[in-house]
Amino acid sequence: MNSNTQTSSGADEEECWRAVLERSRSHDGMFFYAVRTTGVYCRPSCPSRRPLRNNVEFFSDPQQAREAGYRACRRCAPDSSDGGSPPWVLTLCRRLEQPGSVPPLSELAQLVGLSPSHVQRIFTREVGVSPHQYGKARRLENLRAELKNGPDVTSAVFDAGFNSNSVAYAQAKPGLGMTPRRWRDGGRGEEIVYSILASDIGSILIAATKAGLVTVRFGEEAQMISDVRDEFPLANFRRDDELLAPQSRTVLAGTLGVANLPQLPLDIAATTFQARVWSALQVIPLGETRSYADVAMMIGEPRAIRAVARACASNPVALVIPCHRVVRSDGSLAGYRWGLETKEALLEVEGARPHQRANH
Repeated sequence: MNSNTQTSSGADEEECWRAVLERSRSHDGMFFYAVRTTGVYCRPSCPSRRPLRNNVEFFSDPQQAREAGYRACRRCAPDSSDGGSPPWVLTLCRRLEQPGSVPPLSELAQLVGLSPSHVQRIFTREVGVSPHQYGKARRLENLRAELKNGPDVTSAVFDAGFNSNSVAYAQAKPGLGMTPRRWRDGGRGEEIVYSILASDIGSILIAATKAGLVTVRFGEEAQMISDVRDEFPLANFRRDDELLAPQSRTVLAGTLGVANLPQLPLDIAATTFQARVWSALQVIPLGETRSYADVAMMIGEPRAIRAVARACASNPVALVIPCHRVVRSDGSLAGYRWGLETKEALLEVEGARPHQRANH
């Protein structure tokens, strides 16, 4: 493009240069810029050092830049048609999903030919957790699979990539909610008590160990009991309405939109990322909502919107962790693990009206 031409969006080169200087994401896909001294073309938002203006030319699409002899930047991946993550992020995810110990950052950076600091920053921005945290989460998933299918706990621990039983027990318990041996044994030895509550919104099951609540869910009574038994088939599972009366009162108050409820102790499994999202949900005030993008911003990971949605969908304790207060950016209701009608009813009793939700 010469100085008199325009991009396909109608933006002139002066506007394009301003967008490059500002690393404007809103201009991504509208044009691409190339640097004569490096032979590379980029998106406007590319995090690389800004070039001199007289070394830059602009193109409407990647094909024009390639035809002019430029190659794609490895940092911003301008050839990615959906404007998503750079391809090397997926490469590292696949590497981190392999069985074995979590590779050091230096090894991951060498694999994709980038600096460790750049890999750490961009991977965390795109995925929502650091490479090390992602690797630990995948190793925990491998451990779950090995515990189900392997011949014994020790074999499962080593096949999942842990180098000792002690390390596995220390690192895996927060993600399993119990020790690997008890998880493999279907909760053998754990005592789980439950109660069924009747509310205006529907039946609620709450269940807890001595450490805290393991689930709060809406649904049909028989199905809820069956589902929890399936999760912990060898646990001692019994109903005790009296023992759970204090927790029951708090949960029922939540269905009535009562403010300033006490925080109930929890005994739930969570990855590092899930724990961050669930903590953010617990500070959303009664009567207000946030979008998935808002929650991603709250945890400092603005690009991890889909990961936030998955964390909300996997929340095991309804009401206590108020994932029902998260909606789409336009204020409309997204999916809810216990049904959209339940979600809408909860927001209604809390006073979060549709026009209020749209403002978040």
